[in-house]
Amino acid sequence: MRIIDIDIWLTNFLTSVGIWGYLLSCFCIMLESIIPILPLSVFITLLFYKFGVVLGFIISYIFTIIGCFLSYKIFNTKLRLKFDNYIDKKNRKRIKNLLRIIKRIKFNNLCLLIALPFTPAFLINIAAGLADIDEKKYLYSLLIGKTFLVMFWGLIGTSLINSIKNPINLVYIVIMLVCCFIISKLVEKREGIK
Repeated sequence: MRIIDIDIWLTNFLTSVGIWGYLLSCFCIMLESIIPILPLSVFITLLFYKFGVVLGFIISYIFTIIGCFLSYKIFNTKLRLKFDNYIDKKNRKRIKNLLRIIKRIKFNNLCLLIALPFTPAFLINIAAGLADIDEKKYLYSLLIGKTFLVMFWGLIGTSLINSIKNPINLVYIVIMLVCCFIISKLVEKREGIK
């Protein structure tokens, strides 16, 4: 079964079960931050379709932020020390260096990474949590980056494959990333985030 077929089947299923489909979409948006196989674009598009652009955006945005921040907190507070103890001595130095590099990522670069429509959120959440990125820095980057990500999926409303095939979507992504960069620079300066 192709990705497009799964998206269509999932959309048909979620719309056929009434309000439960929309509630399930909200839950799945949160869960997508932990389980990477769930198609975030389908759930966001469905909520935009049902509730309109404004309310669909707000609902999708809130649940995306909650899911990502919850995932980050779990890995940062509960699993980071266990992970440190789990890695063997042979790879410890390499992994510690990688986590140090991740921890030092610039705020605006983190915002851009989160805003990219094709970046796996679960991977960013795990890496940020394990690298012990500052909580304020991560939350602000989520608040900025996810704004553009949710807008993109809600307004484009297509699967990953269709988005790549349509060159106009690439223009939207570039515009979105430029806006994200400008806003992240303003917030970085105002809040003193490193």
